[in-house]
Amino acid sequence: GLAVLYNNMLQSLFQSQIGSLLVVFSVIALMLLLIFKSFKIMLIGLIPNIFVASSVVGILGLMNIPLDIMTITVAAISVGMAVDNTIHYIYRYKKEINVTHSVDMALQNAHTTTGRAIFYTAATIATGFSILSLSNFFPTQLFGIFTALAMLIAFISSLTLLPNLLVKFKVFQ
Repeated sequence: GLAVLYNNMLQSLFQSQIGSLLVVFSVIALMLLLIFKSFKIMLIGLIPNIFVASSVVGILGLMNIPLDIMTITVAAISVGMAVDNTIHYIYRYKKEINVTHSVDMALQNAHTTTGRAIFYTAATIATGFSILSLSNFFPTQLFGIFTALAMLIAFISSLTLLPNLLVKFKVFQ
């Protein structure tokens, strides 16, 4: 019946989504390695992105919201948007370290320049996706709410977790 077909489709979607996320993280790792030419920076850059994807899926699980066609795609979309924050912040931090030779000044300058841009971008995207919460179709509401939430988590992790990792592991120093 229709329920069996729907269940088979969801199982296929889950498996392909897991495979897709592995490919996405592999490509992101390769891209970070090519841009920054450092294995350490590649690993540090992956952590906030993995955190965003796992946080969104974890919150869905904690709230007992079933994964369906709309909610399963939130993790992949959020990673695509979060990696942009990561690259911008690491690049700016590297540039500021080379200019100021001070971790504190580099962090302050990176936060006031790129951090501000990351904030405005995340706020704009989160607001845009939150409009979907006004939809009459419940899966679309969930998609909008959780994509907006993912952008906020990406913003917070880019300006808290990422700088802490860069400082803790003495990157560019």
